[in-house]
Amino acid sequence: MPKKDPVMSSFKAAVSGLVHTFRSQRHMRIHLFVALVTVLGAVLLNLHMREILILLFMITFVLVAEMFNSAIEATVDLVSPGYHPQAKFAKDIAAGAVLITTIMAIIVGSLIVIGDDQWERLKLSLTGQTFGLPFVGRLIAGGFLVFLLVIIGKGLGGHGRIMRGGLVSGHSALGFFLATSVFFLTDSVLAGAITVLLAIIIAQSRWEGRIHSVFELTLGAVVGVALGLVMFVFMPK
Repeated sequence: MPKKDPVMSSFKAAVSGLVHTFRSQRHMRIHLFVALVTVLGAVLLNLHMREILILLFMITFVLVAEMFNSAIEATVDLVSPGYHPQAKFAKDIAAGAVLITTIMAIIVGSLIVIGDDQWERLKLSLTGQTFGLPFVGRLIAGGFLVFLLVIIGKGLGGHGRIMRGGLVSGHSALGFFLATSVFFLTDSVLAGAITVLLAIIIAQSRWEGRIHSVFELTLGAVVGVALGLVMFVFMPK
């Protein structure tokens, strides 16, 4: 009987893990779809090779975090089949790690899409003496209003905590507010569409974690988009 090659065995096991994660985890399939759309958008936007490499690194970062999250969930389910607060805590931490990597990927992607020229204009707007608030000021004020409306919404709903659950999803509201801001900041419809897609991923992760219902996520998205329109369309420039 021929001896097994340890290198090939390890490679086959790794490929098997990738295939199993893709088949069993809807999150992974969505992340891969978004990754494909992002890379396609980067090519259509004629980004430099360095920027595409940064995007690929962030995409890999998110995918690896999602795989670790799946592995931790499977291990916890195996060790603790029934409900246990510590098991839930471990799953929440793993899901939080995925959320952090996703948000960082959105921030990095947004900065790349904005570009150096637009970034210089933003920095100049900080010292500009114009009627109304500059972009960064609008962004900070809008973020504060998002937080305030989310807190009010959670209070009206009578359930959930500040950072988890409740009538209005804060993650969804903030994600869609930032996506709307980027949409109006850049002249590219494709770039704006990518940021909206990434905001949807943030909302979807909250639904997958059973933290919010579709209705609560939709309310958060409406709050975020409405505030984005108020800050960047209706407010005097």
